[in-house]
Amino acid sequence: MTLIIRDSLDADLPAITAIYGHAVQTGTASFEYDPPDPAEMARRRADVLDKGFPYLVAEQDSTVIGYTYVNTYRARPAYRFSVEDSIYITPDRQGAGIGRQLLPALLQRCEALGLRLVVAVIGDSGTMASIRLHERCGFAHAGALPNVGWKHGRWLASVFMVRALGPGAAAPPRAVA
Repeated sequence: MTLIIRDSLDADLPAITAIYGHAVQTGTASFEYDPPDPAEMARRRADVLDKGFPYLVAEQDSTVIGYTYVNTYRARPAYRFSVEDSIYITPDRQGAGIGRQLLPALLQRCEALGLRLVVAVIGDSGTMASIRLHERCGFAHAGALPNVGWKHGRWLASVFMVRALGPGAAAPPRAVA
């Protein structure tokens, strides 16, 4: 079965909404309690695309089985070369290597945009699959916030990981309007 990594389309929103909804309801990758409805997911995707950032899906057998995107890390102008990544895989395909194809494609697109740093905020220090995926894709540990969130009856830590793009901090960024 061939895996296709491509830009997301409006038609992908039902699958994206279902994948994220499952993660919200059953997991700790997101600190949301209630899954957003399709209109809210469409609004969030439009926000990413309006900023010129990539929003990619993994498709197999005409079915979206995962997605990834970046968005602003922080709103203040000095942060404009840094973004935060998100990646979600449908539950029945987790551990099948989908993320190892999706995340590098996302990083490549970010580097082409002149971005310099991708921040991963992993929503639970026990989410070893996400931590390992980011490590395999060149991310380094940058710290953690212990017991910062409460979900599913327990305290959760957020793990921070970072990956430089292009020359990283070794050179100034190219001019941006």
